[in-house]
Amino acid sequence: MAELTISESTGILRNNYNGHLSYISQGKPFVVPITFYFDPSDNSIISYTGEGHKIDAMRKNPSVSMVTEQIQSLVNWKSALIQGEFEELEGSYARQKLHDFFEGVKSIIQRTENKEVNFINEFSSKSYGRGTPIVYKIKIQEITGRKREA
Repeated sequence: MAELTISESTGILRNNYNGHLSYISQGKPFVVPITFYFDPSDNSIISYTGEGHKIDAMRKNPSVSMVTEQIQSLVNWKSALIQGEFEELEGSYARQKLHDFFEGVKSIIQRTENKEVNFINEFSSKSYGRGTPIVYKIKIQEITGRKREA
């Protein structure tokens, strides 16, 4: 196993849209899958969610981490881990970042999977009924990565 440079780790973030978010709730760690977009303009992760356990926990303790991977086989993989701080977004800024999220993930899917997507529900299963999605970002404070190549 070898360490990745910050640039290599950032490249993994740029080329992926699925990861696992870790947060603390009532003194216990939780890990959940998320769909995300790496926003290079402010070095942050953009995502959205609904009201519930995850958002309640991050509001109380904004320290989080997230990992994403590129796995080709058991002996050929790369992963990037970020440590950061949750920030809930509001108003027109939240709408703009949700748009950036959609366009960014759409671009990754077109580039890596050669597939056209037109609606957010084609790659994200979140459903809110009449509720409004909560848009948030994770301000990246530290990024590390590892790889194994056979």
